Amino acid sequence: MRADYGARAVIDLAQRRGKGLTQTAGIAARQHIPESYLEQLLTTLRKAGIVRSVRGPAGGHELARDPGELSLGDILEALEGVTSPNGEGAGQASSAAVLQEVWSDLVNSYQDFVHGITIEQLVLRQSDREARSMYYI
Repeated sequence: MRADYGARAVIDLAQRRGKGLTQTAGIAARQHIPESYLEQLLTTLRKAGIVRSVRGPAGGHELARDPGELSLGDILEALEGVTSPNGEGAGQASSAAVLQEVWSDLVNSYQDFVHGITIEQLVLRQSDREARSMYYI
């Protein structure tokens, strides 16, 4: 849930980029995320340099990086940590070594995939989805 909620929050901030600070309560309501949990996620994203936050009644959050240069992988790594194979079985002539190679390939493919998707691309996908779902009378 951390990665899902965190990515939704970042996409929400990207959609509002250039419109000033966005308050936590607004993000929580739009994205259906518990506000107290969202605050924790935003703190983690701020420490990772993805979000900039301002405290106080007129405060809020905004992206600290351009959405075109920020990948989904950056968010996942900030919230979940780097996923990498543990190296057990490497160099052994056993099924453990073969499986380790497969897990390593899987992790590398996953990393390439999530780092190849920018937040800007996700915002555009969301806009396209909203445009297709509009009903006109």
